[in-house]
Formats: sequence, C-alpha cells, structure tokens
Amino acid sequence: MNIQPIHNDADLERAFARMEALWNAEDGSPEADELEVLSILIEHYEDKHYPIGPSDPIEAIKFRMEQQGLTPRDLEAYIGGSGRVSEVLNRKRGLSLAMIRRLHDGLRIPYESLINETSA
Repeated sequence: MNIQPIHNDADLERAFARMEALWNAEDGSPEADELEVLSILIEHYEDKHYPIGPSDPIEAIKFRMEQQGLTPRDLEAYIGGSGRVSEVLNRKRGLSLAMIRRLHDGLRIPYESLINETSA
C-alpha cells in the first residue's frame, strides 16, 4: 500500500484511478483496506475543495414526491390545505416548524434537508 496525501486535482485523478482498480477488493484484504483509506482521502479533499452547500427544502420535498409518486394533494396531511401546499411549493410561504416535523415524520425527509436559511 503506497498511500499519499491528495494535494491537487492531478493527485485526485490518480486516487480515483487507483480506487477504480481496487473497487471489487475482497473484504478484509489489504486491497480493501487501501480502498477504504483512499475513499477517506478523496472525501476529505472534495469536502475541502468542492463543498456542497445545504440542500434546498423545496427541492428535497419535490424529490421525495417524485420518488414516491406523490401529488401535491398527498402533501396536505403534512403542510395543510391545497392553497398552503401550493404556496410552499411555489416558494411563496416558508416551512413552519410543525410542517418540517410532519414532513420528516411522515415522508422521512431528513431534517437537514428541510432546515436551512431559505426555509426560515
């Protein structure tokens, strides 16, 4: 195992290439250990150089709707009447704490996806 820090995008590409070569390593093998260490290094580099901002609450709701084949009418139990659902989905009304709780409990949307600056 010859692991080195990732300092730049060229190092990142080499780490990805090595990771791909190790992808089907058998659990418990030295190759699997190398794969795990590489994934940690890659994640650290990407978090530092290519951070992903917080998700948008409305996009998270729409994504869950698409996943589960839900319509705006299905959201009434979590958000309120059809007018309120429409306002929320069209970004004319923010999510209240009660709505966030119901969406989390009922649709299993993570709190982290429902709470950020744009939902306040």
